[in-house]
Amino acid sequence: MNFSKLVPSVFYIDISDGLKLFVDCLQFSMEHQALVASQPYCVLEKNGIRIMIFQDEQLAKEHYPELRLETDNIEEVYATISASHPYLLHPNLNKVTLRPWGAREFAIADKQLGIRFQQW
Repeated sequence: MNFSKLVPSVFYIDISDGLKLFVDCLQFSMEHQALVASQPYCVLEKNGIRIMIFQDEQLAKEHYPELRLETDNIEEVYATISASHPYLLHPNLNKVTLRPWGAREFAIADKQLGIRFQQW
């Protein structure tokens, strides 16, 4: 059995919150969108990473995922996000911190999703 990618799905009460996080803040591009569909969704991509975001109030209230994005330059990612979207920084990990397991990390969160940025 061989797998080539993992493509997570995240559910939002209002899909515009997900677009603010992934497109505006993290600079993902919109590969496909159906924003005027009965169940709006988008396929977003950056550097070979894909994520699907959906507008579904019931599922959004049931699921609160956390994702990890690895990087080779966490200081650059932190500088960009803290300058452009400081309100997204997670209060418990709002600066680059060396974690006990050896990774340097910081985190952001919107109304639906937490993202940890990690550099080993």
